[in-house]
Amino acid sequence: MDYRTRWPASRLLTASVAILLIVCAGAIGGVTVALVNLTDARSLLLNQAAPARQHVLELDTALIDQENGVRGFALTASDDFLGPYQDGQRTERTALDAARSAIGRIRPELAEDLDAIGSLAVGWRAGYAEVVIAEVRAANAPRADRADAERGKELFDNVRRAVGRLQQSLEEETRTARARLDAVAGQVLVLVIGLGVLLVVIIAGVAVVLHRILIRPLTGLAAQVRRVSSGDFVHAVETSGPRETVMLAQDVDAMRARILNDVEELRRSNSELEQFAYVASHDLQEPLRKVASFCQLLERRYSGQLDDRGEQYLRFAVDGAKRMQVLINDLLAFSRVGRLTREHVLVDLDETVEQVLDSYSEAIERTGATVEVAELPTVRGEASLLGGVFGNLISNALKFHGEDPPLVKVGVERTGESWTFTISDNGIGIEPEYAERIFVIFQRLHHKDDYPGTGIGLAMCRKIIEYHGGTIWLETGQDVGTTFKFTLPAVEDTEDSDE
Repeated sequence: MDYRTRWPASRLLTASVAILLIVCAGAIGGVTVALVNLTDARSLLLNQAAPARQHVLELDTALIDQENGVRGFALTASDDFLGPYQDGQRTERTALDAARSAIGRIRPELAEDLDAIGSLAVGWRAGYAEVVIAEVRAANAPRADRADAERGKELFDNVRRAVGRLQQSLEEETRTARARLDAVAGQVLVLVIGLGVLLVVIIAGVAVVLHRILIRPLTGLAAQVRRVSSGDFVHAVETSGPRETVMLAQDVDAMRARILNDVEELRRSNSELEQFAYVASHDLQEPLRKVASFCQLLERRYSGQLDDRGEQYLRFAVDGAKRMQVLINDLLAFSRVGRLTREHVLVDLDETVEQVLDSYSEAIERTGATVEVAELPTVRGEASLLGGVFGNLISNALKFHGEDPPLVKVGVERTGESWTFTISDNGIGIEPEYAERIFVIFQRLHHKDDYPGTGIGLAMCRKIIEYHGGTIWLETGQDVGTTFKFTLPAVEDTEDSDE
């Protein structure tokens, strides 16, 4: 798996974003052009074709008003009918100008039709309307000459036919503009729908690409890392994807290989330690027992025959052999914690502490100690190891007492998902600067002649508590005595009842 042949995630992301921008820009450009065309088609229909048609309709209405006015005046000789005739002329001129302006923007060739309509209208007024008006005014009486009426009708029909042809042309132009508007609107709708579909496809594509090149490789890598972290160090970590993911997988696999080597080295070391423990428990203890036994025999047999210095040397030899035996036994017990595992069961700490106090009854009676024990809970673990913790801490309280008789208190309180135990005394106390040192194996704060012991007890307590998932510490800031605290995971009520 050569990561150098793969694209980095930054380049893949840049390429994806560039393609997305190009496609979106093209789609948006197409929609923009379609919208401009839609605006133009709408303007042609609403702002040009429709107004031109409306002005021509106004022109037609003005001509009809004129014709009706002239006819009414000819039949009645009443000046009231001349009002529509005169108003129609003014409206005609306005409509002609407006229509000419509107038509010039869409169909300039139709301006000639407007000019023809204007000329025909002028001819109708000069050849008929003004003549009739003048004759009626001169006679001051209605005029009913059918020949003139037919001639006027013929002239006006010519005007109307010209207007009708112009209206038909504008109607065709309006239909064309409407059809173009509908077509462009359809194109815009198709483009908008297409853009929406394109965006959905792009988003889905980006999601699929991100899943394939990032999420799936990272998910696979996480699963493999969890497999390795659960203890399967032989499983090789491999993954695909961008360069960064492959590099991360290679780094994790290299770390796995180092851990595997360390585990193998640790196994070999543990094997050697187990062999050493066997030798220490058998091969070393037997010579020590012989040394101690023969020194004691020498002491009994030659008692009184040796000088004081000789007897002192014998006592030193016996004491040294016994101390070495105790030290080896303690060291073996320390090495077995967490290595020779047994099934964790529910442990009633009230019974455990009661057994511990029974084993220390002679020391309690000898020192006149008082031990106050609160009601203790049930926890899950190994009873012998937990009893060793309480035994070590209580024995230290009995051992390192002051002038007053020892007073030992064992308490407990619930803190979240754990129990916090407290063992305090009124003894000689421990300085705060030694709060961590006392938990190191073989560390002693006093000379072996002042207080017996090997310096393994508190180190053993820490190892047992951590093996059970808790922590132990020295409570500093005490004015009198010593207070140790440690935690153990709490047992749920349902688990307790099931057990």
